[in-house]
Amino acid sequence: MKIHSGDKVKIISGKDRSKTGTVEKAYPKKGKVLVPGIHVVKKHVPPTEDKPEGGYIEKSLPIDVSNVMLICSNCGEPTRVGFSFEGGRKLRKCKKCGSMLS
Repeated sequence: MKIHSGDKVKIISGKDRSKTGTVEKAYPKKGKVLVPGIHVVKKHVPPTEDKPEGGYIEKSLPIDVSNVMLICSNCGEPTRVGFSFEGGRKLRKCKKCGSMLS
């Protein structure tokens, strides 16, 4: 997967389009990423000992990786991700400016 934890991304589709955030966790097998504050839903919580009245909580759900674009740390624009092989290692690079991504 081309997007990793800690990457800054821009949402390109859905109700949160044009918002930006940092990936908290990546789920490569599912093809999803978790970005706090994006794709927020309300979840019903039944009464418990800690919260006897119950209620609703807001929770961020994972968003599909096809709905986000990586923001390059060098040029600061949303970009596609390319790969290059240097010294036997596979490195990610920006398709717009050609700089290596961390």
